[in-house]
Amino acid sequence: MLDRRTPPNFSTEFQFNLPSPEIIALKDNLSLVWLKEIQQDIVKVDFVFEAGKWHEPKKGVSYFTGHMLEKGTSNFTSEKIASVLDQQGAQLEISSGADFTSVSLYSLTKNFEAVLPLVIEILSVPSFPEDEFALVSSIFLDTLKVNNEKNGFVASRIFNKNVFGGNHPYGRYLEEADINAISTTDLRSFFLNSFSPIEIYVTGNLNNHQFSLLTKQISNLQTQSKRTPYTTDCESGPVTEKIIKDKSLQSAIKIGKKTINRNHSDYPGLLLANHILGGYFGSRLMKNIREEKGLTYGIHSSVTSYLNSGVFSISTETNKNKADQTISEIEKEIEKLLSVPVDKTEVGTAKNHFLGNLQLEVSNPFAVTEKLKNIRLNKLPASYYQDLYKAIIVASDSDILRITNEYLSPASFHLAVVG
Repeated sequence: MLDRRTPPNFSTEFQFNLPSPEIIALKDNLSLVWLKEIQQDIVKVDFVFEAGKWHEPKKGVSYFTGHMLEKGTSNFTSEKIASVLDQQGAQLEISSGADFTSVSLYSLTKNFEAVLPLVIEILSVPSFPEDEFALVSSIFLDTLKVNNEKNGFVASRIFNKNVFGGNHPYGRYLEEADINAISTTDLRSFFLNSFSPIEIYVTGNLNNHQFSLLTKQISNLQTQSKRTPYTTDCESGPVTEKIIKDKSLQSAIKIGKKTINRNHSDYPGLLLANHILGGYFGSRLMKNIREEKGLTYGIHSSVTSYLNSGVFSISTETNKNKADQTISEIEKEIEKLLSVPVDKTEVGTAKNHFLGNLQLEVSNPFAVTEKLKNIRLNKLPASYYQDLYKAIIVASDSDILRITNEYLSPASFHLAVVG
């Protein structure tokens, strides 16, 4: 019998071995990546398209094209689509990102055959009805107006714009005039040019008949076409931008810079340095600015990896009259990280927390598939996560010092303050 009075042994031995999916070549260099033999009686199918902001010829068409797919087809209205999915216990999830757009079907395995043809029709012949677009764009505008009153939302937009440039796919953002300039003609054109899947991911157990149906239905999707690349060269914005709001009691602060992405050999070290600085509750920024100074309820730093770039950022909100002090304390912590080697105990604690979190990120089959997608869509080696684990384990205080000086120098930081 398990003695719950005795805690389990603490282990510092880490490993990160993702299961190997079955990779099936379909038509036109399209690959189907299948992670099977899972315990749950549910299946998820991810259709991935090179249709993110990076590929849009006009601001906003990526988002609205993706979110209009389920609003009607040649044979189904949006109400009928929602009704069929609801009756079958299925869900459709659409995500329009910086580089890719994905459409994900969640279905009970027993109902998979009933919902798959509908999803294929949504991805083949969406109708982009005018009344539905008017509703979707109206809801987006209402949400935008609400978000524009949030200092943190505005600070993030300003920061990205100034880091990458206002015309860069990773830096531009939608305003009311941009939305009003989009038509359903734009959406149809973008769909025809961009919505051919580059990869399909299946998570779950399918019998032979279900798998045969899936591959047959996939053949109805449009094939890949060559597209004209859109320029992404543009100048970054001001190093510092502040928006004063007289009625605001708090200021939102966003500070950071453009940096490397997952494909760079120094990326694991940068992740660890970020974790020490502000990546978890026991980080330096939290200890100093939240716990010791009481300047904020929360502060964190992050490294975001895009397909073609990356960005390091620190985000927090504080009392308006404490903004300058908070920025000063952030700068002190960065300078300390750049000049003084991190204590080995602190490094060990950060490593254990980082690696523990990484293990939690694959706690279910769908999360495992997300890791596989990261590897394949970012053109990383199959051993990427094992290599990341090993790199974190062997990283030393001198490695962290070198990386922080190379990638976290405040001389090239951008700062956005709103409030």
